[in-house]
Amino acid sequence: MAKKQFKAESKRLLELMIDSIYTNKDIFLREMISNASDAEDKLCYMALTDDTIGMSRDDFYIRIDIDKENRLLTVSDNGVGMSKEELESNLGTIARSGSLKFRDGMEKKEDIDIIGQFGVGFYSAFMVSDKVTVMSKRYDSQEAWCWTSSGVDGYQVSECEKDGHGTSVVMHIKEDTEDDNFGQYLEQYTIQTLVRRYSDYIRYPIKLLMKRTRRVEGENDEKPRYEDYTEDVTLNSMVPIWQRNKGEVPKEDYDSFYSEKFLRPDKPLRVITMNAEGLVSFRALLYVPGEVPYDYYTTEYKRGLQLYSSGVLIMDSCEELLPEHFRFVKGVVDTQDVSLNISRETLQKSRQVKVIAGNIEKRIRSELKKMMDEDRENYEKFFRCFGLQLKYGILASYGAASEDLKDLLMYHSSTQGGLVTLREYVSRMPEDQKYIYYASGDDTARIDRLPQTEVIKQRGMEMLYLTDSVDEFVIQTLREYDNRQFKSVNDDDGLVGDEEKEKVKQKNEKHKQLLDFVGKALEGKIKEARISGQLVSQPVCLTAEGGISFEMEKYLKTVARDEESAGQIKAQRILQLNPEHEVFAKLEAAVNEDPDRAEKLCRVLYGQACLMADLPLEDPAEFSQLVSSLIF
Repeated sequence: MAKKQFKAESKRLLELMIDSIYTNKDIFLREMISNASDAEDKLCYMALTDDTIGMSRDDFYIRIDIDKENRLLTVSDNGVGMSKEELESNLGTIARSGSLKFRDGMEKKEDIDIIGQFGVGFYSAFMVSDKVTVMSKRYDSQEAWCWTSSGVDGYQVSECEKDGHGTSVVMHIKEDTEDDNFGQYLEQYTIQTLVRRYSDYIRYPIKLLMKRTRRVEGENDEKPRYEDYTEDVTLNSMVPIWQRNKGEVPKEDYDSFYSEKFLRPDKPLRVITMNAEGLVSFRALLYVPGEVPYDYYTTEYKRGLQLYSSGVLIMDSCEELLPEHFRFVKGVVDTQDVSLNISRETLQKSRQVKVIAGNIEKRIRSELKKMMDEDRENYEKFFRCFGLQLKYGILASYGAASEDLKDLLMYHSSTQGGLVTLREYVSRMPEDQKYIYYASGDDTARIDRLPQTEVIKQRGMEMLYLTDSVDEFVIQTLREYDNRQFKSVNDDDGLVGDEEKEKVKQKNEKHKQLLDFVGKALEGKIKEARISGQLVSQPVCLTAEGGISFEMEKYLKTVARDEESAGQIKAQRILQLNPEHEVFAKLEAAVNEDPDRAEKLCRVLYGQACLMADLPLEDPAEFSQLVSSLIF
């Protein structure tokens, strides 16, 4: 029989698809199985209204056969089958989908779910095969037909013999090359792995005749013998856990799925199930992990959810389904409203995917809030693991995500002995307190010893302790919460009233000569010296001005491109002096009587202030000698 040619545009599409569209060759088996599932869906649907078909759902199956000797891999079904005309129409013109045409002919399109709607998946077989033969017999015909092609050169259609209705796709697997091990697709383990990964939830059993070995022992055998045998094995589980009603699934099953599917040793803190119907329908099973993955803060970690189309895996990590601030969530999404053959570029523009992602984000946020309210212990455990990610989310969105995330934030409290939310802090504020006070440092113990926190403690007010490097950036992004502004303990303006401010102003004027002396002695190190209104027991403290705090300075230096850039990042330092401390009187006397000693005292006080602010000394050895010179 004469060979027929693909249409020019189909030939070019086949070339592009084999070379470009499917970069992962493993996908071919998913496509063959999905097409087989479609064929069985069609006949199963027709059997509901046609008693002459005589088949129930339990009669359908998909079969995979491996012939290593002849390098043949066959995927068969007992579905609707195809006539000669349908073979030529569906396989002779790429991107013409019989599944789509069948669905369009249904009176109630929502009653049947067809995976392959664009007719290009079949041709992925040519990625691993140098010849493909399709044998098919329609359920209502006695004739069987064979379609054969070696790729872009064209195809032939001829009559053949076939037992039973349905379709068999026979792929002659390519010879191995230096770059590609095509022979792996003739191994039982590879086929089993690919089915479990991509097609585990196809609704019909996928069977494979597997070779096994068993031990045989006879009565008089000195040594045990072994013999090979074959066993018909069903490779897929068929019913995904997310398709079952939540009330019917034990917690242990959800935990086991999480552990096995995502290779996680921890127990999830929260299991979230979703079943959405409407313009876009989908099911989702999501997990909030109980531990931070070992690779979470590396480039190896992949954000995203597994995306399925009617039980068939499309993508292992679909980033478009999760916002960056919820990148820790693991799970699966299954929808019939996204094509099996969708590309990454199309996915990014898909309205359906955006709708699904929006619903998922809202649900995750709602579940985290619910966990905070109903299961505080586990929420605090979650926040210790992933609270930093929520903060990054606020910064990465330039504040756009603030409204969604601010109520999920937690900070250490100076009065409550643990983590508190911003709402809880505000609920405890006295009526006359205007600001939400905070202090920053590497850990709560160090913050607690900061001199500038003493006045707030003395007044019985609560402070938030900011211990993450990005915390102050987050606070500046938020600006306020519940109409209360955030105020650093370094800021005198937020701690003293008008009367106290006036007293501090007068003291600054009174001691102007001393302050000018200190400023000159520490020129290049501080912006200026001032009288403080917030120091209690300590003689000095160091505060920052100019929009960059000391904690910001530390963080920005760690992410600077080079040493020169790091050197240019510096907060404006203000040395605050306590006029009520005995050291102040000694310094003032030294300024008048021994300027050289006074200058040394200024440098020592500055060094002490740096140490209390957890800032490095420029020259520790010099500082030590300086202290010694004042002692002796």
